[in-house]
Amino acid sequence: MELKVTDRKVFHNGQGIPLVGLGVWKMEDEHEAVDAIQVAVDAGYRAIDTAKAYENEVFVGRAIREVGIPREDLTITSKLWNADHGYDETLRAFDASLKKLQLDYLDLYLIHWPVGSYKDSWRAMERLYNEGLVQSIGVSNFHQHHLESLFTTANEKPVIDQIEMHPLLSQKPLRAYLESQDIVHEAWSPLAKGGELLQHPVLISIAEARELTVAQVILRWHLNNGSVVIPKSVTPKRIQNNIDVFHFDLTDEDMTKIDALNKDERTGSNPDSKEFLARTWN
Repeated sequence: MELKVTDRKVFHNGQGIPLVGLGVWKMEDEHEAVDAIQVAVDAGYRAIDTAKAYENEVFVGRAIREVGIPREDLTITSKLWNADHGYDETLRAFDASLKKLQLDYLDLYLIHWPVGSYKDSWRAMERLYNEGLVQSIGVSNFHQHHLESLFTTANEKPVIDQIEMHPLLSQKPLRAYLESQDIVHEAWSPLAKGGELLQHPVLISIAEARELTVAQVILRWHLNNGSVVIPKSVTPKRIQNNIDVFHFDLTDEDMTKIDALNKDERTGSNPDSKEFLARTWN
């Protein structure tokens, strides 16, 4: 599959998103975050994924102003947190995020988790979209049944669903459903937070045969599956390696071997976890 670093996944509304973006979850130090984003932009990244819950929108906004790239060349995503659901609450939360980022608009605004009155939140997001304050709206951590419920009242279909996905949680049925609905799938925690996955002998074997990092092999697996990825790192060499995934491809045999690693095993919370949703909503 021939891909280029400048390629974008096109949304059903005509907008789009780069195939590889920088995730900034847990970048809690301002200098660390700004430096990481500068390294990423210099390496070719043009998408940054943040959220209210990450508590670093101010840092991201500063980085956007300082990286030396025109605002219109960047794709900036933020997300509505669980405690802010509701129509008016969503409008206020969005306004607060925009002010922290010091931006005039967002490229992409997502519902972070399917909790509470997310249908009312979606109506507010449709308003923001129609007013041009957001170029595209989507969701995160939505299972098929959450989407089907949203469709009963929505006027606009989400352009994207950002889901936990990696070789230990391949999400094949959900990806197939999203594709049938013309909704892009985007992988958060695409490397399963490192650890066990980066030490897997199957992945090490594929990486060593090509003189690649294991992370590069995993990220290319994602891209070949049609996903957008947002790996997080503050280490310059890893940031650079994580976008250097367009100079090689995986064979069908490689893809099959990696597919076989699936265990339906999460590193984060299940969107159907009532305990997690109740705790973060209230």
